[in-house]
Amino acid sequence: MPTQLIELFKSGEGVESVDNPSAVLLYVITGTNDDLEVRATIEGNVPDTYADLPIQDYDFRPLGNGIWEVSVHYGLKKQTNQSSFSFDTGGGTAHITNSILTVGRYPANAPDCQGAIGISGDSVEGVDITVPVYNFSETHYLPAAYIDGAYKATLFALTGKVNAATFKGFAAGEVLFLGASGSQRGHDDWEISYKFAASPNMIGLSVGSLTGITKGGWHHLWVLYSSVVDQYTLIKRPVAAYVEQVYWPGDFSLLGIGT
Repeated sequence: MPTQLIELFKSGEGVESVDNPSAVLLYVITGTNDDLEVRATIEGNVPDTYADLPIQDYDFRPLGNGIWEVSVHYGLKKQTNQSSFSFDTGGGTAHITNSILTVGRYPANAPDCQGAIGISGDSVEGVDITVPVYNFSETHYLPAAYIDGAYKATLFALTGKVNAATFKGFAAGEVLFLGASGSQRGHDDWEISYKFAASPNMIGLSVGSLTGITKGGWHHLWVLYSSVVDQYTLIKRPVAAYVEQVYWPGDFSLLGIGT
């Protein structure tokens, strides 16, 4: 029995949109139990374009008795060397043990903890707050010849690094590379999404009586507390602040997506 490709009556459904038009053609293939023959039938007979939209992909499912259900999807396709961008300013969280300012003490002669938050015995419990973190991603469509083993190793090596130089308008030390994910589109190119988070460098910070603190965007600031007696009460006060580097710098120009 010869293989047949039959278009279904409900074929041609789609979405009309300026940014993302799409359409789906629906078929049934009969006369074979061989998935390779099904692929050849699809690729040799369905149109390359429909309603001026290029084919994106297709899928097929066996229904039994040599019958297959086929869906062919059409839509706009980003061209090689094109890019798209997205961002959000949802912020991140940080655990802090000292406030910016103590705005009230009750009673007025309560011990002065110099901003230490949640003193409990020998510990300073602190609190989790939202801090400015700018999350952004870029999707680039790059030639297949460019995405070789060495480039993939570069992506791996730069993940978890901060920018050693100015990058996308941010000063050195403000952007953390969260990694990339990609997939090859046919034999022509790759679609790769790069994810970043930016946190501002800060100067002139204060912690209690400690002033003039400079902190890089992805440095970690922690505070050393000491026990003192105030108003006949043993409390904790900040006596030193430390700024720690916890991420290595990296050369983000090696990503090849601009600086």
